[in-house]
Amino acid sequence: MIKAAYIHIPFCEHICHYCDFNKVYLKNQPVREYLDSLDKEMDLALKETPASRLDSIFVGGGTPTALNGKQLEQLCSTINRQLPYDSSTEYTFEANPGDLSKEKLQILHDAGVNRLSFGVQTFNDELLKKIGRSHRAKDVFQSIEAAKQVGFDNISIDLIYSLPGQTLQDFKDTLETSFTLDIVHYSGYSLIIEPKTVFYNLMRRGKLPTPGEDVEAEMYDLLMEQMDKHGFAQYEISNFAKPGYESRHNITYWDNEWYFGFGAGAHGYVNGLRRSNHGPLKKYMEPIEKGQLPILEEHKVPLEEQMEEEMFLGLRKTEGVSISRFKEKFGKNPLEHFEVQIKQHSEKKLIIAGEEHIKLTRRGRFLGNEVFQSFIG
Repeated sequence: MIKAAYIHIPFCEHICHYCDFNKVYLKNQPVREYLDSLDKEMDLALKETPASRLDSIFVGGGTPTALNGKQLEQLCSTINRQLPYDSSTEYTFEANPGDLSKEKLQILHDAGVNRLSFGVQTFNDELLKKIGRSHRAKDVFQSIEAAKQVGFDNISIDLIYSLPGQTLQDFKDTLETSFTLDIVHYSGYSLIIEPKTVFYNLMRRGKLPTPGEDVEAEMYDLLMEQMDKHGFAQYEISNFAKPGYESRHNITYWDNEWYFGFGAGAHGYVNGLRRSNHGPLKKYMEPIEKGQLPILEEHKVPLEEQMEEEMFLGLRKTEGVSISRFKEKFGKNPLEHFEVQIKQHSEKKLIIAGEEHIKLTRRGRFLGNEVFQSFIG
């Protein structure tokens, strides 16, 4: 059963120095034609694979809120017409602080959007400038206050640590400031330097002074400690929530469930097939005009790979991999099937294998990638 839909809006008014997502500058782009193509893609996909009520819808980017009011209305109208959801569906829009006028917030709220995720990254204005963000700290307070006034109470922010020139004290200050926002969800990620980004080019030239692995580990430790202290439960390696406000959309990924991926460069997992769409706008829109899905790659996931994915995705969750759910899905006991890896990581005190769940220890969260890697055949 398909649980969720991800919708990609690739337009940005500014490109951040660390971003490697599929995106283009908004200016002079065929936005309306792109939104028309999205409408047609959803129509084609749902004819091929009809779905009942979705548990979550997530509109990401790029910057979905870079669209103007009219374009946002068109997008929301398409989602409303094409996707099966109701008021109990978690319906999230990613947003840029400073992009959201009262008018845009009202359009989203009226369309049934009930969750906002703001890309805040840091409250240090100097660092914001350094990483290529267009907003400043004051914009975060204004945007979140405006969102609350319109009626949004499920608000999340993203923070990034281990930024170039960032100190442990900087990150501590950002966390302290963020706790004054009175919101229900946080995501905290360490900076990953990806190819084809401004930061990657700087790093290759030796011009990117990052804090280093030891300070990064201290920042992660501080993140977990402060979230716990302020009543946010860590339910996944990088995610923290007040009870009942965990991101259902992200849990779909970590539970290895099926989901639609719509839009240029979007990924989906439907009927055992992992798919990715063409990224460039023209290549994405052309097949749709001919009545075909814009699929760049399609991969039928064999059983062994499904089990590996179940392990390395499920271990990201604090509760870990459910042994009974694994048996139900695959007819095998993960403790036996992955006996070698589980024994190896248990001895290193990186995972705990109990009667109900296999999960990372607190130490294991720092070395998660090493653990996940071992489950990939």
